[in-house]
Amino acid sequence: MPLILGCLWVLASAIVAMLPMRQQMVPGVALLIAAPVLLVWIGWVHGWVWLAVGLFAFLSMFRNPLRYFLRRALGLPAPLPKELEK
Repeated sequence: MPLILGCLWVLASAIVAMLPMRQQMVPGVALLIAAPVLLVWIGWVHGWVWLAVGLFAFLSMFRNPLRYFLRRALGLPAPLPKELEK
């Protein structure tokens, strides 16, 4: 079951990525929050190999938001994409 939900998570992420930048925020944050729970569940049920596969996919798909949040957490400048600037 968790692998099926993981596949649905990947499809949902791909659909959200096709939305205009301003409409990606709410569903993107929801997917970002759901990912660790889903990854732990996948690792618990199917083992560390599938956890590693899921973690690689997650980091690949969310590399820019994660980079933004990491820079903010470290107190470094974190510019927003041009599409989100006012």
